[in-house]
Amino acid sequence: MPNRTDIHFPADHPTAAGHFPGNPIIPGAVLLDTALTAIAAAEGLTSAPSRLRSAKFLHPVRPGDRMLVEWHAGPTGGIAFTGSVEGRPVMTATLMTGSVTS
Repeated sequence: MPNRTDIHFPADHPTAAGHFPGNPIIPGAVLLDTALTAIAAAEGLTSAPSRLRSAKFLHPVRPGDRMLVEWHAGPTGGIAFTGSVEGRPVMTATLMTGSVTS
């Protein structure tokens, strides 16, 4: 069973005002940062080297949405995670932890 956390983006989220006027969405960088911060806190990860291996944004996240983030750690230190809003996938990503020289 994956680990999970719920992230709420308030209707007045500051990034939504300029991204995009009249059709606001939460920027992908904010989605990633928020998800990674929550995962790091839950897993007790420090500032050890890591690299975002992949990230795909599948559907917009709007101000007021609540995103469910689910993740699991792989056997080689990677962490795969997904985000969904009301059961609809909005992003997938993989983070590699440890050495970033490769």
